Amino acid sequence: MSRGKRYDGEQKLNVKKVFAVLIAIAVIVMFVIGIRELLNTEDTPQEKVVALRYFPVYTDGKWGVIDSRGNIVIEPTYDEYIVIPDNQKAIFICTINVNYTDNTYDTRVLNEKGEELFTDYDLVEAIENYDESNNLWYQAGLLKVSKDGKYGLIDTNGSQIANCDYGSIVALRGVENSLLTEKDGKYGLIDNVGSTIINNNYEEIIPISDRFEDGYIVKNEDDKYGVITYTKTVAVQENYDNIKSVYGGGKYYIVNENNNWEIVDTDGNKYLAGDYDNIISIAGENAIVEDGNKYGVVSITDGKSLIDTQYDSIRYAEGNHYIVQKNSNYGIVDASGNTVVDFKYTNIVYRSTGNFYEATNKDYTSDLLDTNLNVKLSSVILSEVNESKGYLRVREDDEYKYYNFRFEERTSKDILSGNTIFLSRNEDGKYGFVDANGNVVVNYIYDEAREQNDYGYASVKQDGLWGAVDSQGQIAVSPSYNLDNNILVEFIGKWHLGSDLNLYYFTDE
Repeated sequence: MSRGKRYDGEQKLNVKKVFAVLIAIAVIVMFVIGIRELLNTEDTPQEKVVALRYFPVYTDGKWGVIDSRGNIVIEPTYDEYIVIPDNQKAIFICTINVNYTDNTYDTRVLNEKGEELFTDYDLVEAIENYDESNNLWYQAGLLKVSKDGKYGLIDTNGSQIANCDYGSIVALRGVENSLLTEKDGKYGLIDNVGSTIINNNYEEIIPISDRFEDGYIVKNEDDKYGVITYTKTVAVQENYDNIKSVYGGGKYYIVNENNNWEIVDTDGNKYLAGDYDNIISIAGENAIVEDGNKYGVVSITDGKSLIDTQYDSIRYAEGNHYIVQKNSNYGIVDASGNTVVDFKYTNIVYRSTGNFYEATNKDYTSDLLDTNLNVKLSSVILSEVNESKGYLRVREDDEYKYYNFRFEERTSKDILSGNTIFLSRNEDGKYGFVDANGNVVVNYIYDEAREQNDYGYASVKQDGLWGAVDSQGQIAVSPSYNLDNNILVEFIGKWHLGSDLNLYYFTDE
């Protein structure tokens, strides 16, 4: 009977030979793998790199939190919407013990592990703010806290920014870095680091514009108005019956004195006093004025008429260009009153983010003009202006196209370089997706679709219902949702964006 050979202590294993054999085997394996990769002509899209973000989620009548990969972070067990002040940070404000009769409630703040934060305070809240379109946003990096009925500020690390000394703290509407405080019935301002901009001496504080750098209008106890800058200097003495929220380059302000509108500068000089029914806005050294329900432009310093008061409306755009309306049509005139764009549009908007004009035609398409007033794109539908990535997305000739802000056409692969799949449309009008090399990874079977979003999912529509594919083109959600009431259609895993964009939440309902 055969037996295994036993080695005794005198016989040694030849290590060098064994090592050489192992190296040879490894080389052969690598060679085989390399050949197989070369022969494999199928390109499988890589998974998209997704930054970690957090979002409220609603399901079965309860609120929770998911991350940008679709994972549940806080189980949906709360009756009230969960506020996430900064979706890059795991700080979740949950409202509990709500009494709708006396409008009282408690809050608890959780992190991604469900641990409670900032327990030294009676109440912790995000600081709400709104833009000019009434869209909700939260003051970055700050939380409002309450103790013993008084309010203060902490940052999102829990460090104290302002003591709990105030009767209330709210954001000055539409403005960053400007928090309106109330103390003993008087209002003041502090900034995001708790420094006092304006002491609590005023009946009212109004922003000049949506930029805190442009200063603030204050009203004293005698109902007189003045202007204080964000550097705490007095720009206009509190002598006036009213002051408009109009930015004049930090030099000019539109004031009302004895029922007359006029302009004052920071040295107290007055211009155009009582010359016009109204003064609308300031652009450099010029002002848009109203007289007899017609509008024009005058020089502030010498009162000279630059554009006659003959138009139904005037808005300053850029350079020496003004958008004007006459007989329901819009055109553009220069600062000398010369017509430089004919009155043939139903509206014209200057898009400062891309430095171009969008002029709407009667058929609801638009012409896009550069600042030299050359038409760069004609009869298109502008669907997106992305400032951060520097592109326009327009619907042109029944398909979507991309352009940079110089109106140079770009492919979706150029613009959306972080994507793994790209929207494509065939000659039959059906949508699918291709990879970066143009290989079809999702067949042309969808009636409508969207480009891949920041979280790796692309929305697809079939037979009137929406679903999603993932970053590799696999079905993540079979088309099963009627989202006709949604302005935006977007998915993260099985969750789709809710219809109320002011809340910005995801749901599976």
